[in-house]
Amino acid sequence: MKKFNFRKVLDGLTASSPGSGSSSGSNSGGAGSGSVHPGGTAGLPREEIQESLTSEYFQICKTVRHGFPYQPTALAFDPVQKILAIGTRTGAIRILGRPGVDCYCQHESGAAVLQLQFLINEGALVSASSDDTLHLWNLRQKRPAILHSLKFNRERITYCHLPFQSKWLYVGTERGNTHIVNIESFILSGYVIMWNKAIELSTKTHPGPVVHLSDSPRDEGKLLIGYENGTVVFWDLKSKRADLRVYYDEAIHSIDWHHEGKQFMCSHSDGSLTLWNLKSPSRPFQTTVPHGKSQREGRKSESCKPILKVEYKTCRNSEPFIIFSGGLSYDKACRRPSLTIMHGKAITVLEMDHPIVEFLTLCETPYPNEFQEPYAVAVLLEKDLIVVDLTQTNFPIFENPYPMDIHESPVTCTAYFADCPPDLILVLYSIGVKHKKQGYSNKEWPVSGGAWNLGAQTYPEIIITGHADGTIKFWDASAMTLQMLYKLKTSKVFEKQKAGDGKQTCEIVEEDPFAIQMIYWCPESRIFCVSGVSAYVIMYKFSRHEITAEIVSLEVRLQCDVEDIITPEPETSPPFPDLSSQLPPSRSLSGSTNTVSSEGVTKDSIPCLSVKTRPVRMPPGYQADLVIQLVWVDGEPPQQITSLAISSAYGIVAFGNCTGLVVVDFIQKTVLLSMGTIDLYRSSDLYQRQPRSPRKNRQFIADNFCMRGLSNFYPDLTKRIRTSYQSLTELNDSPVPLELERCKSPTSGLATRTPEAAPGFYRNEMPAVKQRSQVHHLPDHVNGHCTSPTSQSCSSGKRLSSADVSKVNRWGPGRPPFRKAQSAACMEISLPVTTEETRENSYNRSRSSSISSIDKDSKEAITALYFMESFARKNDSTISPCLFVGTSLGMVVLISLNLPSSDEQRFTEPVVVLPSGTFLSLKGAVLTFSCMDRSGSLMQPPYEVWRDPNNTDENEKTWKRKLVMNYSSSSQEMGDHQYTIICSEKQARVFSLPSQTCLYVHNITETSFILQADVVVMCNSACLACFCANGHIMIMSLPSLRPMLDVNYLPLTDMRIARTFCFTNEGQALYLVSPTEIQRLTYSQEMCDNIQDMLGDLFTPIETPEAQNRGFLKGLFGGSGQTFDREELFGEASAGKASRSLAQHIPGPGSIEGVKGAAGGVMGELTRARIALDERGQRLGELEEKTAGMMTSAEAFSKHAHELMLKYKDKKWYQF
Repeated sequence: MKKFNFRKVLDGLTASSPGSGSSSGSNSGGAGSGSVHPGGTAGLPREEIQESLTSEYFQICKTVRHGFPYQPTALAFDPVQKILAIGTRTGAIRILGRPGVDCYCQHESGAAVLQLQFLINEGALVSASSDDTLHLWNLRQKRPAILHSLKFNRERITYCHLPFQSKWLYVGTERGNTHIVNIESFILSGYVIMWNKAIELSTKTHPGPVVHLSDSPRDEGKLLIGYENGTVVFWDLKSKRADLRVYYDEAIHSIDWHHEGKQFMCSHSDGSLTLWNLKSPSRPFQTTVPHGKSQREGRKSESCKPILKVEYKTCRNSEPFIIFSGGLSYDKACRRPSLTIMHGKAITVLEMDHPIVEFLTLCETPYPNEFQEPYAVAVLLEKDLIVVDLTQTNFPIFENPYPMDIHESPVTCTAYFADCPPDLILVLYSIGVKHKKQGYSNKEWPVSGGAWNLGAQTYPEIIITGHADGTIKFWDASAMTLQMLYKLKTSKVFEKQKAGDGKQTCEIVEEDPFAIQMIYWCPESRIFCVSGVSAYVIMYKFSRHEITAEIVSLEVRLQCDVEDIITPEPETSPPFPDLSSQLPPSRSLSGSTNTVSSEGVTKDSIPCLSVKTRPVRMPPGYQADLVIQLVWVDGEPPQQITSLAISSAYGIVAFGNCTGLVVVDFIQKTVLLSMGTIDLYRSSDLYQRQPRSPRKNRQFIADNFCMRGLSNFYPDLTKRIRTSYQSLTELNDSPVPLELERCKSPTSGLATRTPEAAPGFYRNEMPAVKQRSQVHHLPDHVNGHCTSPTSQSCSSGKRLSSADVSKVNRWGPGRPPFRKAQSAACMEISLPVTTEETRENSYNRSRSSSISSIDKDSKEAITALYFMESFARKNDSTISPCLFVGTSLGMVVLISLNLPSSDEQRFTEPVVVLPSGTFLSLKGAVLTFSCMDRSGSLMQPPYEVWRDPNNTDENEKTWKRKLVMNYSSSSQEMGDHQYTIICSEKQARVFSLPSQTCLYVHNITETSFILQADVVVMCNSACLACFCANGHIMIMSLPSLRPMLDVNYLPLTDMRIARTFCFTNEGQALYLVSPTEIQRLTYSQEMCDNIQDMLGDLFTPIETPEAQNRGFLKGLFGGSGQTFDREELFGEASAGKASRSLAQHIPGPGSIEGVKGAAGGVMGELTRARIALDERGQRLGELEEKTAGMMTSAEAFSKHAHELMLKYKDKKWYQF
């Protein structure tokens, strides 16, 4: 364990603060604060802090991916191993087995997966991608790897077929040719079926691409080849000629055999199904149009939509199943995508919620020449995976054990909690299981392959996702799995919007007004708080009992006035028309999004949504306790909430936006503070105002709002991310000039001063009283030049007086500390957006990472909030309840909370809130706070122990609040005994309180900015984890801020990553990698080493089922037909070598050749030895399986011979 001395930091003897050299004079304290010395100070405490974490503790590694595969394209199933594989358009493969067995693979090329083929019960998978490459995956390891690849150079792959228990793969191409590949060596055979030899010589047209390949169930030496134009060829592989040819007028989409090998069925582009008999190939044996209207005899049936795929499966004891997708009538355009099941005379149409990508019928046997006995149908949709039970007449679906419904509504925010209280998962599950859907099949999920164990990781984990429709989902993420526990619908708090409310002329909210922006959860007290896109905050309490009660609602008014010192000359500033008078009339509703009502009256004091006023029935679980809404002010909508925090111990919730800060007492249901950001810097009387500057005429238009979706900002489907010191922002295409969006001073309404309070204290008396305050906003000047990003140049305005200049350059009473806007240094990144992602990416997660609208750059937004027992002022000797407030300009304001001393008084006496006058500063918007005690241990915020608020037990009614403070008694001693860690978008600092001395500063990035930062616990020690916009994940020790890890992991390619990336304890993190998938990762070396033990096994040794017994004498005399040796026919000895220019063999990274090419030295030798050992073990396993099969056959033969001997033992020769 290495020790670090604070005194050595100043002398530069250690590398604990590598960024201190570049952190000179800009580090200013605040009024009443000590001066900041980068890297260390002379008066530091002389005790040493032991930091146990070193760089050896950290390593980045992806762990598991949850959710539905994004943009699926292919589906495959192994009927013996019972595992399912899904390919996607991005080149990914997801392999699923029993719950807990979920593996993600990725093609390096990123080409779309066209088709997947399992080597049944062999532990291998063949994938065909859109770049005309075949890949062989080894599934006998927990992380599948590519063994071989074969790249076709001159032909495009269209279809692949691998017969059961065969090592020769048939590959059809766009030119109509059929090639054959050896699976073991992945070498192309010289045997080729050319299209011009397959069709008749008299045919004048090309048959088109190969759309189907399959060997005859009756004779393996015959291959059925289907061409797109309607031609079917029955090819004899031995004689190398066509036995028969079938022609049909309509294009073919798919073909399937009858198990006897005498008939096959085709699906066509006109919605018809044709059944062909090999004995009469001149015309179809039967033609049907299942969904076509019946016509008179002699007339052709009505054409329907194409039948994209058909499967023909037989049953021993019932009629065969004919299952197909598509084929509906054209006159039913409004019909949803459907799957049709024909069983005898019964036709069942199953309508789907999404288009069908692929489907497979799951059968009992892998042998194609036996009765198939189908028992289920796996249907892959564009956004879902369902399995239909065929054994029941009503065809119910199986309950899906995988978390495939993460994207049921687009995910807008996430939260991750590791090492939660152990009883939480059971409690949430017991509540959520009561609301599960009914009507599922009573049978077990049929995809049950693989093996999974719990592993060494046993601590509970919970993931919370917020969605665009206002729902909140709690997930059990323990032991590398994901199962939904509980679902909460926040929209039930509000009245339903009337038809047409969302289609008004001037909209401010997105298409989903209930979209969740931020989540704050205290697992210990079970207090839950969310903020939505419509500028509201809902606080929930957990209860096991159902209640019916009214929902308490508070409306808060934060007002902005257009103020500026520099007034442009009339001739240099063209007048702006009053666009509000040009707006069309519209209705004025409480839930409306209009600026002007139908009477022409400006909207004022109206929330965006209406809370239900009648008593509401609340089931057990999370029940709404308080709703806080920001209201319209003089026709301007409330700004989106950018920060949120709650303290169960204090009974206070705080939130802020680009206008100001609101603090609410949720115990007494009163507003304690509603103050503009600029007012937070005033430690004196809030209402002692300086003379105001001349006020401009208010001019606004309805389209200039920050509560608009990205889909409205970017009609060309191109996102632009602007990154600056302050925030990650979205570009605004509003035509309003920036001059109209100068900083506006908010009000401190609902917070009136009490006579008995000390100057600067504000106590809530009458919530109905709304007082208005105006303050100055001084422009930022450096060397006489205006640097504010929204102000005009100095030459175009009036010159400031010397008195005004002195006000700008000093900190006077009631003045905010001077901060440069710093928006000049910025960069723009253009990101292409697909149509499918437009809606998912249209939600702005204005979290502590200060993602806000760019037209609000001139305002100082509240970006981070933190409740903690700390020192509010420099001369404090004891800790007290405090609220840390961080802004987008890098300022930190400490607010003191004066709480009643006893529990009884807490419910009656008011809470006094005081901006303490303590200011700290950083470069860039503040992202996160945390505190450590004198020994270097992380301090947790105090919380209240949970108790059921609706418990009817008498003992519970008299039970007092139990608070857990989480700090030691030694912290009451005098001196510097608390460290505060503050991280912004650019740097991290560690301050010593109460002296407010900066002990450490580390400039994390200069060319980029931090998206997410959290102080987390790993190995019982605290560290600072950061995710940067340039893709780097950085870990720093605490409190010395020594870099432990810096890995270029994931570049910012999508706003989705920015709003969903989050760290948690125990070295875990996650983000939304696609609109439908959550990617989990770890930065813990220990977890990376043990990841193999936590993942499930895809392959388990299972004996291949025996083929059906066809009788002893029939098998003895070859009743099954002639034998077929593919090795003799396709091998190099008889077929020769294929052209080298036709295909190129590429050794995969999982093969011996791949390792030889990619690795060297000792590690390469070790890797080669390990892989060789794995392959040797694999061959030994195969040999053992073959030996067991031969022993079984020998025993069966001995048994039959013994029975035959006993049968004829006592018979005479003449009795035979």
